[in-house]
Amino acid sequence: MDREKGEAYIDEAGFKHLIKEDTESPQNLFLVCEVKDRIAGFSRCEGKPLKRIAHKVEFGVCVLQEFWGYGIGKNLLRESIRWADANEIKKITLNVLETNEKAITLYKNNGFEVEGVLKKDKLLSDGRYYDTVVMGRFHP
Repeated sequence: MDREKGEAYIDEAGFKHLIKEDTESPQNLFLVCEVKDRIAGFSRCEGKPLKRIAHKVEFGVCVLQEFWGYGIGKNLLRESIRWADANEIKKITLNVLETNEKAITLYKNNGFEVEGVLKKDKLLSDGRYYDTVVMGRFHP
């Protein structure tokens, strides 16, 4: 995890706003995974309408720790890729913490390449600085 407890918390109203915004925007996608009426994870692709960058979206995913290892992140990623390809989105970008080796492997196995590294980009609660790996997938 690269967030401290309470950081990036989105309440129910915030989720509803994001989902509404993403539903109304052809550049955005918001997916939710429910397990027994609980949100186990979600992903988001966010694009911009500016012509020079309208060909790409930024991908983000979050899965509750108790649901790690069930393929939820993989399925959210693959559905996002299918959506992007079907909607002529040429590039998907993402950022991932260097220590998240499983995610990096998942992304590489789904066509993403490392495009760069932001050195000592995150200061976490253990007092150490960590790199952020910038990855992208281009689908012509």
